[in-house]
Amino acid sequence: MNAEGGPPHACDDCLRRAWLIGSLVGYIEKVVSTAPGQRAQELLAFSDEDLVDAIAGRRGKTFLERARKRDPNRLREAIAGARAWACCRHDPCYPKGIRDLGDPPAALFGRGDADLLAALDPGSLVTIVGSRRPSGYGRELASALGRDLGSAGLVVVSGMAMGIDSCAHQGALEASAVTVAVLGTGVDLPYPPRCARLYEEIVERGLVISELPPGTQAYRWTFPARNRIMAALGAMTVVVEARERSGSLITSTMAQELGRDVGAVPGRVGSSPAAGTNGLLRDGGHLIRDAQDVLDSMVGVGANGARPRPVPRGRALDAELSRVLDLVESGLGSADALARSSGLEPGPLAAALVRLELSGYLRSDSAGRYERTALAAPDQ
Repeated sequence: MNAEGGPPHACDDCLRRAWLIGSLVGYIEKVVSTAPGQRAQELLAFSDEDLVDAIAGRRGKTFLERARKRDPNRLREAIAGARAWACCRHDPCYPKGIRDLGDPPAALFGRGDADLLAALDPGSLVTIVGSRRPSGYGRELASALGRDLGSAGLVVVSGMAMGIDSCAHQGALEASAVTVAVLGTGVDLPYPPRCARLYEEIVERGLVISELPPGTQAYRWTFPARNRIMAALGAMTVVVEARERSGSLITSTMAQELGRDVGAVPGRVGSSPAAGTNGLLRDGGHLIRDAQDVLDSMVGVGANGARPRPVPRGRALDAELSRVLDLVESGLGSADALARSSGLEPGPLAAALVRLELSGYLRSDSAGRYERTALAAPDQ
């Protein structure tokens, strides 16, 4: 509800603006395709007149006239038909963090409990992003962060993409915490479709929001554009795994430009999936090893209140097992590569790998390659 006790509300002009953006998504794609995330931000800050002139040329006036003639009541019917709701910049429900953007969306469309929108406290939102193709370690860590930060009372924000995003949402749901998914499509279109089940869970227990009208399909530019909303919502953005050029780094850059904190999970030096996160740490990002590091950065070191559960640690390892584990951590995943580097005979090496799997330190895929899990070794 808004501050006056009513449901979220979007005024006529803001709804028309949102539908103008929706009608121009294909034209915007052509303009920003060579510089995703940069030019899109600039265009979305334009007035209606400047926007249509910049991307639609001679047809711009036609789009503008159509937008101005739209019946707002028909637009509201379309929103209700999508089982959604909307609020705009003039409504008290509009999230405070998004107002910090230079190009805040005129309207936000949502599905889920609308009362949660007004209750979002900017200081208690954390955005978690990362690779769409993470390692098993990255998946485990993203799930643990979502779960433990949710248990500590924070709201987890992400983009519902495959990989790190989905794991962070799922972790928050496991903790019965609120999670917010920001889509690069209309709020009624789960994207990617494979995440439809997760989408329904978030709608039932959290919030799904988008600046695009219901029914709007995905384009390349809509994802970097939605990243600015994710960056604005979170008091801190945490990147779990990211290559040097990735949408996750676009989000972290936007967060920094807004004066938000940025954290990163360290990865193996020389590993391409960790190149982006290690670069963030080199440039002054907060070191994030677990949920406690996030809480220390956001709330203060040793702050009272709900605490994340301790990091699980495995059984003690002898020198031979430690050496094999170190080799897997260095990036050697196949048995042949491990045999060459470890100096072990096939029998002892196979036994060591089995013991490490049974102890929870390693997992193997269908191709027989090994990778590290998130289970920590005991303190020496």
